Amino acid sequence: MSYRIVSPPEAPALAELMRAYYAFDGHDFDEPRVRCTLADFLNSPDHGRAWFIEADGVVAGYMVICFGYSLSFGGRDAFVDEIYLHEPFRGRGLGRDALTFMIAEAERLGIKALHLEVNEHNVPAQRLYSSLGFQRGRFRLMSRPIS
Repeated sequence: MSYRIVSPPEAPALAELMRAYYAFDGHDFDEPRVRCTLADFLNSPDHGRAWFIEADGVVAGYMVICFGYSLSFGGRDAFVDEIYLHEPFRGRGLGRDALTFMIAEAERLGIKALHLEVNEHNVPAQRLYSSLGFQRGRFRLMSRPIS
């Protein structure tokens, strides 16, 4: 298993993985918006990182962290924005390995806290995240899109 940072010219390949993830997780996929957002994200390393997850000689999935800053956590933090593995690669420990890699990279980048969301129905993911030290906070994340 290996990880490779997604380069700007690889945005279309990442968009196709995102399409599969969004279908799996029940999100709307707005292709023009995704392509525009990816162009900005991949050309601005200060926004975060995206990696392809490679296994068995192919791209098995992807993962993305987005950077922020937290006074509560004492500095730069990051959000696990997306992590996805194609069906044949699930249940083989690749998600655990990928998150372990991401945690190490976050530490190397000076990140003080790593956050993520998980669907209530995704119990296997909740168990995985808990086993890697993620904890349910006492606050509930709420979001409001702007424009």
